[in-house]
Amino acid sequence: MLDAKFVAANPELVVEKLKKRNITVDLTRFLQAEEARKAGLAEVELMKAERNATSKQIGILKKNGEDATEIMEKMRELGDKIAELDVKVREAEETIRTELLAIPNIPNETVPFGDSDADNPVQRKWGELPQIENPKNHWDVATELGILDFERAAKISGARFTVYRGLGARLERAVYNFFLDTHTSKTYEEIFPPFMVNSRAMTGTGQLPKFAEDMFHIENTDYYLIPTAEVPVTNLYADEILEGANLPIHHCAYSACFRAEAGSAGRDTRGIIRQHQFNKVELVKFSLPENSYDELESLTHDAEVLLQMLGLPYQVVTLCGGDLGFSSAKTYDIEVYMAGAGIYREISSCSNFEDYQARRANIRFRRDAKSRPEYVHTLNGSGLAVGRTVAAILENYQQPDGSVKIPDVLVKYMGGVEYITKK
Repeated sequence: MLDAKFVAANPELVVEKLKKRNITVDLTRFLQAEEARKAGLAEVELMKAERNATSKQIGILKKNGEDATEIMEKMRELGDKIAELDVKVREAEETIRTELLAIPNIPNETVPFGDSDADNPVQRKWGELPQIENPKNHWDVATELGILDFERAAKISGARFTVYRGLGARLERAVYNFFLDTHTSKTYEEIFPPFMVNSRAMTGTGQLPKFAEDMFHIENTDYYLIPTAEVPVTNLYADEILEGANLPIHHCAYSACFRAEAGSAGRDTRGIIRQHQFNKVELVKFSLPENSYDELESLTHDAEVLLQMLGLPYQVVTLCGGDLGFSSAKTYDIEVYMAGAGIYREISSCSNFEDYQARRANIRFRRDAKSRPEYVHTLNGSGLAVGRTVAAILENYQQPDGSVKIPDVLVKYMGGVEYITKK
């Protein structure tokens, strides 16, 4: 969340900067609560000073054998007033936090203006587009090969679920093992996190309270199924003070991901692009503030390298203000080419949250033993979405006879299988 002191001191600036997101933020309740908090604290401090001075007077009266009953009664009344004011201050502080949790991050100055994904400028492209006569969509390719079973998935679970079969299951596993092996050969420490987290963790990374309807909540518990490994991995260091000398910290993590997709009715109803359950490898970084934008560039590069190794054409776009995620200060989307549809589709979002998540999760660092704690900058990105990678392979590597060629880097993960063919 944003720094309360900064918002209180610069409300007009905050409102102006958030207009890049095409939203107008009402800070009235926040400012009223902040004023009530400051006034309450000032009054409480005066009362506590009076109580301390009077306590000394009571001590002197008792020492001298004089009656202090009347003064003590006044002190009890004063104590009740202090307790009431303390409650009001806490209520104001809670209102301040609630209001801040609903305010999105301020976009970085380099984020372009725009209303939607149609306004996202393309930064670069890579790869030659495959020349395929009458290319099929991945769901048709997979159904004919018998490697994805949508009908039985609907029977046992419902819409937006898929059963992988045979070499389809092997391909999914090959892809995420390839991703993990590639990342861990660099600077990333592998994490295998829980797939359920508590509401504190979901709030820390920005999923709650804003996006509660998109989350799968386990009834009568404080557990949520994770929408991405970003949530448990980022919150590994919640309420901790890290050593600055140990930054940056780089983690990668495989997880299943669970999303209600509440706002996507009618979108991508076929295939494995938008599922309630899917696999993903996530990259998460914790950085010194002054280095976080260099870390964003390297994180994006690490995700791009995977597509280059797989031979999948892609483009990188910068999200405009109107398309920027709630918690992000700046985001690059990597979009892989899908030959069946003839379009680019997002396969990774690489974001710098600056100190927005760190404030929510209370993740800080010290530059040295004598330094005051500061908030780290957090970053993450998909490295990559596994199901969408499989879909891209099926569409871009489909052959005239209906088979699918396995990208060279995956053959060893497929036990030497070079083609998926019809049974």
